[in-house]
Amino acid sequence: MKEGLIVVALIIFAAAFRSCRQKWSRKVGAFIFLFATFTAVFFLSKCPWSGLIAAAAWFLLPWFELLTRVRKMRLPQKNRLEQPKPPADEFFPNASQALIAMSDAHFEHIGDAAWHWGGMEQYFRLHWNPEERAVAAVCLCEQDNVAFAFISITSRTEDGEVFRTTNFPFSPTLKHPPGFASKHVPCERNCFHQMLSDHQNFLQKKKITTEQLALPDPDTLEGDIEAEMKAQIEHNLAHGIISPTQEGDFRYSARGLFFLWKQFAKDMIRLC
Repeated sequence: MKEGLIVVALIIFAAAFRSCRQKWSRKVGAFIFLFATFTAVFFLSKCPWSGLIAAAAWFLLPWFELLTRVRKMRLPQKNRLEQPKPPADEFFPNASQALIAMSDAHFEHIGDAAWHWGGMEQYFRLHWNPEERAVAAVCLCEQDNVAFAFISITSRTEDGEVFRTTNFPFSPTLKHPPGFASKHVPCERNCFHQMLSDHQNFLQKKKITTEQLALPDPDTLEGDIEAEMKAQIEHNLAHGIISPTQEGDFRYSARGLFFLWKQFAKDMIRLC
């Protein structure tokens, strides 16, 4: 009875830490949960190695999806943005307030775009502010009747460097190419004004002034997004994360699967 109560108490502590907003508290919660798994199996088997194997087994769970679904995926090397009719604002989870805040921050709506990516539909609602020299986007992702939205703010320098602040809830599934710097903020941070402040602080830390930033061109914005994806794909092809197929698509290599596993493990610990 005593051993069972210890395990229950550890699980309660883990859930409490995981529900906090601070990154360190969520990580502490993840490690407490692993320790609870170790403790439960150790109490049952009286063998510490069994507890360690049970705790480590949590990190092997992503391999089920990697080997059954991701390994078979074929993704286009040349993906083009389309211009379908975007979903109504109410289908963008937690995004209606962000769209209002973008307008309050003098970000003007300049267009919508979408593309298909690995069985996922991505819809972009694009805005820009010439004074901030930044482009903001609300993106809706739909896959298997599951939808989530995130916000990104992007600035580019005159020499082509890209700086982006985003609350995308997952780790990137491809490596970023040189000249690309990204700042991840917690996914529950949906306040656009706060994200804009984070982006401005991010540029200051990188010692990038407004004069160094290029003025976005609304007419070439979609082309910039496509060129950015092309550069990322070429970078990952060169580093062996992905490999080309005979059909002109690409798939994840063995090295790429281990890269994705590392990203999934980071997400399990970070939880946004």
